[in-house]
Amino acid sequence: MGAENQQKPGKGLHEIPDPELNLMRGRYTVGGNAVAWFGVTMISTWQTATGQNLQGTMKLGMDFSKGGNVPKVSFTPSVSITDANAPLPDASGRSIDGSGLNNVAGVSQSVQIAGDGNRASNVMHLNVRNDGIVPANTGSVAGNATAQSGDASAVASFDGNAARLQLTIQGQGAVQQWLRSGSVGQGIQLTSDGQLVSNRLQIDLVRESMAGNLPLAQNVAQAITLNRGIGGIGGQ
Repeated sequence: MGAENQQKPGKGLHEIPDPELNLMRGRYTVGGNAVAWFGVTMISTWQTATGQNLQGTMKLGMDFSKGGNVPKVSFTPSVSITDANAPLPDASGRSIDGSGLNNVAGVSQSVQIAGDGNRASNVMHLNVRNDGIVPANTGSVAGNATAQSGDASAVASFDGNAARLQLTIQGQGAVQQWLRSGSVGQGIQLTSDGQLVSNRLQIDLVRESMAGNLPLAQNVAQAITLNRGIGGIGGQ
């Protein structure tokens, strides 16, 4: 098509650049995109070949039903470690690099194994309701729960900007799940043998019933992205 046939923007109109759009708020109110409540539940478990058990859970809820640009946030973490009856095996000489996951946007799942006889699984579920009924918020606004036993650690944390659940055994690997700006994911890294690990993540999305026909993918993507910039929020 020739240049003479192309339509030009109306007088006084200009395109808003992406960086400016990314900073705009007010996109997640019920009257706008119908996200009334967004919740994430993470569960990670790790059973070693020596009988040690690590477990971590967290629940994160964001309530938009009251309107406004800042949601009411609740965070409930829990971690535990059961000591092993035998020393951990020697896994020296094995290595795994998962640093690239820090640059992944959207939804991601990763399993990296340098060992034999391991069983690993990453599972995600999405539950959507259009009735507008928001669950009661319980728990704190931000914080963390930690457990340490020898070389094993379990951490569930939320700093107002990102949530993370991570199980780590030095020299054996790491199991983690996370929710941060524009990204939700699960990662498993094992450098030992005979490990049994699992990640389970469930996203619950409640939409206003009168706008239930809005694109689901758009609702989910915006609910994940809203996790940026909510630091300093209050619990009321």
